[in-house]
Amino acid sequence: MPDIVNTEQAQAWNGPEGSHWAHHQDRWNAVNQGFDEPLLDAAGIAGDHRVLDLGCGSGQTTRLAALRAPQGHALGLDLSGPMLAAARARAEREGIDNASFTQGDAQVHPFEAGAFDTAVSRFGVMFYADPVAAFGNVGRALRPGGRLAFVCPADAALNGWVAAMASLRGILPVGDFGRPGLPGMFSLAVPERIHAVLTASGFTGISINQVQAYGTWGRGAEDAARFLLGTGPGRHLMEQADAAARTRACRTLTDHLRAHQAADGTVRLRSTSWLVAADRPADPSDPSDRL
Repeated sequence: MPDIVNTEQAQAWNGPEGSHWAHHQDRWNAVNQGFDEPLLDAAGIAGDHRVLDLGCGSGQTTRLAALRAPQGHALGLDLSGPMLAAARARAEREGIDNASFTQGDAQVHPFEAGAFDTAVSRFGVMFYADPVAAFGNVGRALRPGGRLAFVCPADAALNGWVAAMASLRGILPVGDFGRPGLPGMFSLAVPERIHAVLTASGFTGISINQVQAYGTWGRGAEDAARFLLGTGPGRHLMEQADAAARTRACRTLTDHLRAHQAADGTVRLRSTSWLVAADRPADPSDPSDRL
């Protein structure tokens, strides 16, 4: 077992939550894939780059990075054993042999210094118990002048799935999904916090830009409602309710999602995120960094 210091998140992502994401990897990719191209463009991946994918999950962005670097290699790192198993199986099925996956905690993983040209993450960096330690460790894994790019959710109020879950307030014990500053989905929702964390981790040239994309949450409002209520937050809320409240919640959420159902039956919700890019400073003692 690799060294893990982020034990709370490791337990979550190696339990029901990780299994849920692994089993529903195609659905989660349909939710989030609108951010893939902006993320990989910001990373500037070239043909022979060595790419580190942080919190790679079931490996969609790792595989895409590997395809952009056919003479290079992409390594996906994640805490979740179930999702990594799904990632390896998918890469093998798709014949992508320059992608590999390893289980580890970015805060303490023993990366080789300067081993990567680029590090990327699609919604995988918000869960660090110590983000400065994690990004500092990632920075040391990048070559001097290497690039970091990631997307993370912006203000909860700008995300359609949060509004959908908020429609259940008064039926289920819906709390504040958007609380920043703690390990979790919205821990990096405030740009000033992102800038402070990356600066403290040794990164420079930091840019933070808002990006939006529509994700597909289901085929029809009922399907999308079942999926949302089957996610970690949804399950947590439903487990606290009695049968009558659960039935009412399903009906209310389905009604809310009907307003977002397209002509083809798909339910599409807008997500708003920060697209963040930063650099590991070039080593002034290395003449090649000035070429």
